Amino acid sequence: MVAFWQRMMKRHGSEEDYNKQIVNAFKFGDEPEILIVVDKLLTGFDAPRNTVLYLARRLKDHTLLQAIARVNRLYEDESGSRTKDFGYVIDYVGVLGELDQALTTYSALEGFDEADLNGALASLQEQIRTLPQRHAELWDLFKSLKNRRDVEGYEQLLADEKLRADFYERLAAYAKTLAIALSSERFIIDTPEPKLRAYKSDLKRFVNLKTAVKLRYAESVDYRDFEPRIQKLLDTHISAAEVVRLNAPVNIFDEAAFQEVVDEQVASTGKGLGAKADMIAHATKRAIHERLEQDPAFYAKFSKLIQKAIDDYRAMRLSDQEYLRRATEIKEAVVAHRDDDLPASLSDDADAAAVFGLLRPFVAHHLNDAEQAKATAAEASVAVWGIFLRHRKVGYWS
Repeated sequence: MVAFWQRMMKRHGSEEDYNKQIVNAFKFGDEPEILIVVDKLLTGFDAPRNTVLYLARRLKDHTLLQAIARVNRLYEDESGSRTKDFGYVIDYVGVLGELDQALTTYSALEGFDEADLNGALASLQEQIRTLPQRHAELWDLFKSLKNRRDVEGYEQLLADEKLRADFYERLAAYAKTLAIALSSERFIIDTPEPKLRAYKSDLKRFVNLKTAVKLRYAESVDYRDFEPRIQKLLDTHISAAEVVRLNAPVNIFDEAAFQEVVDEQVASTGKGLGAKADMIAHATKRAIHERLEQDPAFYAKFSKLIQKAIDDYRAMRLSDQEYLRRATEIKEAVVAHRDDDLPASLSDDADAAAVFGLLRPFVAHHLNDAEQAKATAAEASVAVWGIFLRHRKVGYWS
C-alpha cells in the first residue's frame, strides 16, 4: 500500500489532485466502477451515473439524507438514452429505519408536507411483489388469441397503433420490474425454477415480438429510452438472439436495401405473404407521410389507396396474395412518382406536376368539361412553374 501511494503521489503531485482525478474518472469514465468512501463525497458530489450505494456504517439525520442523495439522479448516456431511473441503497447496518425521522426533522424539508415525501424510498421487495401483476398485464393484451403459439396472430393483433403503444409501455414496465427482481438473490432463491424460466422466456418472446412488429409496421415512434435497459437485461440473464436495430426504418426509395430487408425477414422468420405485404404497405404509408408536403395531391391520393388496402386486409376482404399485389403496385407507383391520371405533357416534370395537383381542383370548379379543365390546369401549371424558375433567388427555400 505504501509503494502504491508513493506511485500515486509521484504521478498526481498531491492527495487533493489524486482524489480529484479518481472522482472525475468515476463520474465521467468507465473505471473505477466502485468508490470506497469513509467521510467524503457526501456534499458537493454529483455523479448521475452512480447507481448503487452500500451503507456499511451508521448515518443519521442530514448525513443519511446526503448519502442517499448520491444515487437519486436520473442518468442518460451519450446517445441520449436513459439508462437509470432510480438508485439502489444496500443497507448492511439497518440505518434506513431512521429515514422517516430524518425526512421529518431535516430543516431543508420544512416546506414539504409529509405526503410529498412518500415514495422517496421504495423497498426492493415491494417492487418485486408487483412482478406477477406486470407479467399478467402484459399477457392480458393478448387474451383474445386462442393459440398462444400463433406468432402471426400476435403481430396482426398489434396492427392497431394504440394497442401497439400500450404493448410497448407494458413491456417496458415488465422488463424494468424483472430487472429489479433478478438483482435480488432472495428472489432467485425463493422463486421456483419453472416460474423463473417462464418470466425470462416471456421477456425474450415479447422483445422479439416488439422487434417484429416495428419492422412490419414501419414503426416511427422512438422508444430508445427502454432499449438499452432491456438489452442489458437480456445480455445479463437471458440468452437472446442478435438484436436488430430499428432506429432508422429502411426507405422504400432505396429499392435494393428495402427488398433485402423484406426478403430477409420473411426468410428468417418463415412468415407468409400477409406479413410481407404488411411490411411493404406500412413502409409505403410512412414514406407518403414524410413526403406529403412535396406533392400534396399526389401523395394524398396514394395515402388513401394504401390505407384502403390495409383496411380491406384487416376486414378480410383481401386475401394475402391480393393484399401483397396491391401493396406492391402502390409502392412502385409512389417510388416512380407515377400517376396514370397525369397529362402526358407533365410526365417528365415532377415539379410542374405537383403544381398541377394543386391547381386542378380550382380549375375544375370553374369549368364543367373535365377534359378541358385538365388541359387548362396542365397548361397553367407549366406556366406557373416557368415563372418560378425565372425569378427564383439563391437561398429561396429559406
